[in-house]
Amino acid sequence: MAKVVTMGEIMLRLSTPNNEKIIQADEFDINYGGGEANVAVSLANYGHDAEFVTKVPNNPIGAAAIAALRKYGVETKNIAKGGERLGIYFLETGSAMRPSSVIYDRAHSAISEAEISDFDFDKIFEDCDWFHFTGITPAVSDKAAELTEAALKAAKKHGVKVSCDLNFRKKLWSSEKAQKVMTNLMQYVDVCIGNEEDAEKVLGFKPGNTDVTSGELELAGYKSIFEQMVAKFDFEYVISSLRVSHSASDNGWSACIYSRDTKEFYHSREYRITPIVDRVGGGDSFAGGVICGFLDGKDFKSALEYGVAASALKHTIPGDFNLVTRADVDNLAGGDGSGRVQR
Repeated sequence: MAKVVTMGEIMLRLSTPNNEKIIQADEFDINYGGGEANVAVSLANYGHDAEFVTKVPNNPIGAAAIAALRKYGVETKNIAKGGERLGIYFLETGSAMRPSSVIYDRAHSAISEAEISDFDFDKIFEDCDWFHFTGITPAVSDKAAELTEAALKAAKKHGVKVSCDLNFRKKLWSSEKAQKVMTNLMQYVDVCIGNEEDAEKVLGFKPGNTDVTSGELELAGYKSIFEQMVAKFDFEYVISSLRVSHSASDNGWSACIYSRDTKEFYHSREYRITPIVDRVGGGDSFAGGVICGFLDGKDFKSALEYGVAASALKHTIPGDFNLVTRADVDNLAGGDGSGRVQR
């Protein structure tokens, strides 16, 4: 199996039970998660040698975050210890027409103030096959953006394939700042993943007249911007998840991909996911599935289908982590979406 490194922030997640609003809640459900950590868990579950790199406070909360990763087989030996605190986010889980809402409490988190000297990137990327990061990490702080570029330079020096999930977060930075920072980082990226908002807010590409709230997906618009992105950044593949939000509990889910080398554009099978148990981490589970497909030697169309199936299943699992097995994904990607009891 391949060695994959991901780097970013892992946070404590406090979510309201039973779809309650925060004002109603007398208690919170506890999970740990974060974009790159979620991808590492997915890949470890599929049997790959997955490692997560971050910095956490040297206290019981930091230790609990590391334990949450190690429980699912993620390597944590290069996680730095120190800093003030672990970031927190509060999740108010929506239902029907009421959307979910996230409140961040992550200022001065350990990873946001980490130094490049906290990590030996030459050691980390030794014998590594793939490195994955997201646009969330550079958004956390200027220091984190510098740290991300240092990791990317080391990864490319060691000949590592690099993927990025653009993941625009308007509560962390503006579109103008995102485009300035992320445009520079794209020079290191081989596989670019995102959605229609990410492409527009992070890199300035808008896919035609797509309107996810009405269910109107103009696929020709995606193909056009994918071609433009490849022309500008020389990505090997550009990939977009396609979410049609009928409501917070009912989504259509598919994806599309463009190959630089073959000039082919492909749209996956679409899943109707209802009722959704937890959509947080859905994009990360998609990225993890696609990366797994590529590492397994699948062609780009099959890798995309694997990612879409993996992510559709994640929507049925509470928490940030996708805990499905290869067999689960293979069954769904192979056409078995009946949900019948397996005996």
